[in-house]
Amino acid sequence: MKKVLNFILIAGFLFTQKVVAQEAAETSQVSTELVSVDSSMASETDSTSVATDSTLAAADSTAVNSLDDTSPEEVSLPDDPSFTQVLKKYFIDGGPFFMSFVLLALILGLALVIERIIYLALSTTNSDQLLEDVENALNSEGVDAAKEVCRNSTGPVATIFYEGLDKMDEGIEMVDKAIVSVGSVENGKLERNISWISLFIALAPMLGFMGTVIGMIGAFDAIEAAGDISPSLVAGGIKVALLTTVFGLIVAMILQVFYNLIIAMMDNIVNKMEDASIHFLDVVADFKAKKK
Repeated sequence: MKKVLNFILIAGFLFTQKVVAQEAAETSQVSTELVSVDSSMASETDSTSVATDSTLAAADSTAVNSLDDTSPEEVSLPDDPSFTQVLKKYFIDGGPFFMSFVLLALILGLALVIERIIYLALSTTNSDQLLEDVENALNSEGVDAAKEVCRNSTGPVATIFYEGLDKMDEGIEMVDKAIVSVGSVENGKLERNISWISLFIALAPMLGFMGTVIGMIGAFDAIEAAGDISPSLVAGGIKVALLTTVFGLIVAMILQVFYNLIIAMMDNIVNKMEDASIHFLDVVADFKAKKK
């Protein structure tokens, strides 16, 4: 019996050892496979990383080469530049020194033009309606009421009426003289700064022509220095000459248009002043006749 038990124990021990050995072998095989898989994945990853790095390096090299090959001279303006870009380019090509004077003449001239147009627009009144209001106030409430109507109105016509009413006690002749004197003063106010606008109209082309002369002098100096005539030598000077002339003429034309507009507004106001003054004398004469 003991032999049988010993045999069973020995057989079980051997079987257990065999199973353990098999499990150890299988575990070792699995570990080996995992290690090989990991190494293969690592090698693939390394190769992929190296390939990626080499690709990025090649791309960077290409970008650097492309940037190196591109010079600032190859950068050009847009195919369809705006009006301001073209104007700025021609302004610089014409020479900032003389073009600045032409631009200054335009700015100052336009400033005076705007001031005159605003003043003349405020001086324009409905003289017929004002004359009617003054006549009604004069006949109904007297001289003081007519003066109040003139105070509440703006423009040279109201000023002329007020001065004429202020001289009514001295006779119709003094009223006439007051109207003529005040009319001359108001006409002078309307013509204020007009001479300066005329100056800038004449000055702008002169500045352009001066740039033209200086540009031609520069062109001939280049020809003299080179000892030969070629289009590249004289093109720059001629371009400066033409651009300054063109800009000077454009400034003069712009100011001339506004100048004529201002003159037309002045003539309209002066004609209304004269016509209103004549009718006002008639109103004063009628009022004097009624008082007698």
